[in-house]
Amino acid sequence: MAIVNLTPDSFSDGKPQQTLSASLAHAETLLSQGADILDIGGESTRPGAQAVPLQEELRRVMPFIEQAVKWQVPLSIDTYKPEVMQAALDLGVDIVNDTQALLQTNAEQVVLRHPRCGLCLMHALTVPLHENPAAHVIEFLKARRDAMHSLGVSLNRIVLDPGIGFGKNMDQNVSLLQQQEALLALDQPLLVGWSRKGTLGKLTAVHGQIAPAAERAGASVAAALIAVQKGAAIVRVHDVRETVQALRFWKALQA
Repeated sequence: MAIVNLTPDSFSDGKPQQTLSASLAHAETLLSQGADILDIGGESTRPGAQAVPLQEELRRVMPFIEQAVKWQVPLSIDTYKPEVMQAALDLGVDIVNDTQALLQTNAEQVVLRHPRCGLCLMHALTVPLHENPAAHVIEFLKARRDAMHSLGVSLNRIVLDPGIGFGKNMDQNVSLLQQQEALLALDQPLLVGWSRKGTLGKLTAVHGQIAPAAERAGASVAAALIAVQKGAAIVRVHDVRETVQALRFWKALQA
């Protein structure tokens, strides 16, 4: 899953003056590098980011989606706003990737009106320091999965995301990767997003200097590879070419 940020303030690749044509060209490059899914976002989820008004988020993402749906490739909308989900799905987007796991009012109703769309439910709550992060995340994701299933959503439409970097400190993020196999007990595909996260910067600091987000490709690829080795079905990444190369090499060794 390739990250397509249509935001001016993303933590690693925001482009204040990005044009529609440049965004489309970048997305085409990601596909040529081996991306299977394009994840389109119009609001930064970095810590401290300002909330984006509904109309501004729609202004950012809808012109891109109108063009990208013509490519007939899987598209995901990264949003927690039901109105954005609705507009994107109506245009032909395939997946809703919601950091708030469809807990916003009317979000569940939107996806129920689109009975073929895929859902990615993420854990983004604060994990208490005294709790096992994997157990905490499993409990939440199971509850959200079961809630959607009870509303008639088939389980084969649901992917779960432990939410690396969302409401978790460095040690908790690392623990989630170390214990990632435990999440497989939920019997749902896992989507994992380590790409360029702050934990990677802290763990790979050289002489106390933390590399800027855009310079964390090596650690990002390593984290993605380990996540796949531990059962992740989808990895959400910025550095598509490098990640694809690493995964193809690993797959060749398995063969």
